[in-house]
Amino acid sequence: MDFATLIGLVGAIFLIVTAVILGAAPDVFINPASLLIVVGGTLLVVLAKFSIPQFLGAFKAAARAFKFKLPETQASIEELVDVANVARKEGVLGLEGREVGSPFLGNGIQMLVDGQTGETIKQLLDKERLMTLDHNRSGAKVFTAMADVAPAMGMIGTLIGLVQMLSNMEDPKSIGPAMAVALLTTLYGAMIATMIATPIADKLSLRMTEEARLQMLYTDALVAIQQGTNPRIIEQMLSSYLPRNQRDKTPEAEAASG
Repeated sequence: MDFATLIGLVGAIFLIVTAVILGAAPDVFINPASLLIVVGGTLLVVLAKFSIPQFLGAFKAAARAFKFKLPETQASIEELVDVANVARKEGVLGLEGREVGSPFLGNGIQMLVDGQTGETIKQLLDKERLMTLDHNRSGAKVFTAMADVAPAMGMIGTLIGLVQMLSNMEDPKSIGPAMAVALLTTLYGAMIATMIATPIADKLSLRMTEEARLQMLYTDALVAIQQGTNPRIIEQMLSSYLPRNQRDKTPEAEAASG
């Protein structure tokens, strides 16, 4: 579970709801017509921009913003060095059936066991990485579009409410409901865009970048293992994926400094 996403979204919604409840008349913030215009209109307009599989797939991808967490880079490097040591001592067949923390890495290890060349392993894993990037990018685009459309639908609802209000000025009772639609649609649109759609789109983009970087790390390591590179050299090579302030904390660096 990614608690940053959960705390951020739930916390923001909680603050808005608290402010509404503490007001004089909380029930005035619930308007079915406004919800219909903004929520329903936003979903339908975004659906028109994408295919049905892309639209539905985006909501599945959104779950990654909450419950998907990648392995730490340092832990992945240590796991790969261990894999390299086994391959060096026992041969790549010694890796058969080995459990690893990533399906992507598991696929790569199976390629090693099957005797694929380094070039073939790199080509196949690069293709899988690009497909993953495309899937995540599609999900982020759907929510980015939602963030763009929701405020516009809010503005449309505002115009509808104003037209209704101005066309019935002689009836004072109709002014209040029409003004509520006019204002609440803008509020709903801003909330959907700012508090839901944009954070999820940004988190999916971040996950996309992090996952692609980790998959590149796996690919580099597996190709080096296939070529028989010394595990120490592999560890040095993979340390370039770490932030600069962590590179001196790798086990090899600490051993050298000691």
